[in-house]
Amino acid sequence: MNTIVVTVDKENPDIKVLAQAGDIIKSGGLVAFPTETVYGLGGDALNAQSSHKIYAAKGRPSDNPLIVHICDIKDLDAIVEEIPEFAKRLAEAFWPGPLTMIFRKSEKVPYETTGGLDTVAVRMPEHKTALEFIRQAGGYVAAPSANVSGRPSPTIADHVIEDLSGRVEMILDGGEVGIGLESTIVDLTEHVPMILRPGYITAEMLKTVIGEVTIDQAILHADSKEAPKAPGMKYRHYAPKGSLSIVEGNMEQVTTRIQHLLIEAKQAGRKVGVIGTDETVSLYADADVIKSLGSRTDEEAIARHLYKVLREFDEEEVTQIYSESFGDNKMGQAIMNRLLKAAGHQIIQA
Repeated sequence: MNTIVVTVDKENPDIKVLAQAGDIIKSGGLVAFPTETVYGLGGDALNAQSSHKIYAAKGRPSDNPLIVHICDIKDLDAIVEEIPEFAKRLAEAFWPGPLTMIFRKSEKVPYETTGGLDTVAVRMPEHKTALEFIRQAGGYVAAPSANVSGRPSPTIADHVIEDLSGRVEMILDGGEVGIGLESTIVDLTEHVPMILRPGYITAEMLKTVIGEVTIDQAILHADSKEAPKAPGMKYRHYAPKGSLSIVEGNMEQVTTRIQHLLIEAKQAGRKVGVIGTDETVSLYADADVIKSLGSRTDEEAIARHLYKVLREFDEEEVTQIYSESFGDNKMGQAIMNRLLKAAGHQIIQA
């Protein structure tokens, strides 16, 4: 398959290009497109065969539900059984934006899109190109991240090209994304809403709008004995090719332990990388490759850089990576969730 790559202005996208992309979706094809979180791999959410193509292109397990992207709140009515009061308040506060809500699905949504579940995940992105593309595609675009399953999610079009060129009909290059981590997912089918994936929209932000919110503990802790409520969360994601371990403890202990670990790994003949922050990278001079995610005072920058840094370790053929850990306040919870998945929950206590 010859993949067409087209550059689009994220503020003033060419409607003719997006109409062409929309026609590809309507005819059953796949288009990768930018959002404010990460790049998505889009197909017709109401076409079972399109969902099959998405799973095949990514090498993604078919019980891992796809998120349906819409461009108008009115379009929600056709694909869900009911819209709880919780959802109306959250949509008013956070849509368009990086929040995915889970509802009971209507018969219009095929089980191939929902991973065999009776629920459907829906979000309305806050990105002009994405919104107009969805509109041109018919209003319902199923889209997981536009990467080979298990790899770090793409935050620039080059990541998409690396993983999916030859597997999709078109890639819309809208430059670097703004947030860099996938949307927060909240399940609204229970009596108390539950966060199934942390993201830019934090638990505290949700609570200010709807009150009590719980968090699926299985997604936060390496030693959790609970099964994740969302099927897709049981799979390893975001992983670099090298072995990644996270070192936990207070920062002085963490930096000291990483210094010892990287020396041991180098003596064993491994090419060693370290993920640190602006405040600490100078401590890891013995590492072969050192990457800073940014300052610990700027969690949004850390989130935005995470996947790009993981891919850079692959480019430099690093075989062993050690990462500092991050707190669970604000976006730190989402950052640690992605790191834990990337590391396959390999934790080293400092």
